[in-house]
Amino acid sequence: MPAPLTLVETTPDLPAAADVVVIGGGIIGSFTAYYLARRGLKVALLEKGRIAGEQSSRNWGWCRQQNRDERELPMATKSLDLWERFAVDEGEDTGFRRCGLLYLSNDESELAGWARWGEFARTVGVKTQMLSADQAAQHGRVTGKAWRGGVFSPTDGIADPSRAAPAVARAVMRHGGTVHQACAARGVETEGGRLSAVVTEKGTIRTRIAVLAGGAWASSFCRQVGIRFPQATIRQTVLSVAPGASELPDTLHTAGVSMTRRSDGGYTLAVSGRGRVDLTPQFFRFAPQFLPMFLRRWRNLAPGRLDGMSSGREGLGRWQLDKPTPMERLRILDPAPDQALVRLTLQRAVELVPALKERAMTAAWAGYVDSTPDGVPGIGETATLPGLVLAAGFSGHGFGIGPGAGHLIADVVSGSVPLVDPTPYHPDRFRSSAWGKVADF
Repeated sequence: MPAPLTLVETTPDLPAAADVVVIGGGIIGSFTAYYLARRGLKVALLEKGRIAGEQSSRNWGWCRQQNRDERELPMATKSLDLWERFAVDEGEDTGFRRCGLLYLSNDESELAGWARWGEFARTVGVKTQMLSADQAAQHGRVTGKAWRGGVFSPTDGIADPSRAAPAVARAVMRHGGTVHQACAARGVETEGGRLSAVVTEKGTIRTRIAVLAGGAWASSFCRQVGIRFPQATIRQTVLSVAPGASELPDTLHTAGVSMTRRSDGGYTLAVSGRGRVDLTPQFFRFAPQFLPMFLRRWRNLAPGRLDGMSSGREGLGRWQLDKPTPMERLRILDPAPDQALVRLTLQRAVELVPALKERAMTAAWAGYVDSTPDGVPGIGETATLPGLVLAAGFSGHGFGIGPGAGHLIADVVSGSVPLVDPTPYHPDRFRSSAWGKVADF
């Protein structure tokens, strides 16, 4: 079933021209359009289905610095401030609050890894607190279990995936931008080797700059314009339980199961890192570059379904600009949840927190996490097609850093001083076999 999502009314008429066209109405595309519109640029945000219909409404909602790759950490830190600023500036409720994130463990190697990250974090001013066994037991008293240790990151927090991107899309329109749902971008036109227009199913928008924030669809779209962007999609399953359990922490991560308090008082439950890799032509095309990641995560990844073979979402064919594309045939990726994993997640959650035993499961859903070989997004203007700015491959981290990523992309597009150094994110690093170090945390 689809994840909970706030629906938003958007702009009916497509503009003939725009300063910037943003392709993809998830959290990254929405915040990019928002920061561009605030600067007075004429921006059009395109979404083939519903705003936040895919992974931006299907994640845990964590907005964290803790355990971030050092390349992502500056953006994560800025994002926390920007989440707060957005609520103040726009009067919109994204559900964001700095409730802190709690991690508990009985694995000494895991604890040692968290401690190493904490030492690094302190050098850049990030607050994180290692917990002794007694402190972990106190923080995790709802479990009734002993713990060897843990981490509490007090300045981190959560936002509501069902509300956040729709709230940002509304703000885009208040600042003069246009937002178009059920409007797939089929491709682009060029003049003199540079992007000159975006072709959609409802017409063509003249523009010199387009931002591709297409999530799980980004690599397939890149292929249409002759750009090789290595991307793998991991299908992950999440479930929610009804409100009513008392004295539970807002967030809790363990190796067995993780939980997040929802805005309605219920909880989102998931097993961190567990997922399935659906077999598609794109998967086989990029498998060699993802082999190191797959080998590291082999205990948590399993072969998935064959749906992608026929759906075209990760095919190797070329789309025609005057005919419906796979995006129009499959408006919203709504994969079936892994029922075995649903049962396992619920079992582990009840074993961890007995107070959840009487809480009924209210929903279960799955979503596709778009990943890069090194677990860090690709952000930057493509070398082979000037005017096309890539913003994809957020590897399961995109929701929390959505505001910072959107701000940075708007900086790149408008020529402003960047929020953070954009160099580590540039997609050119994937053009050779030496595609950077892999995230350790």
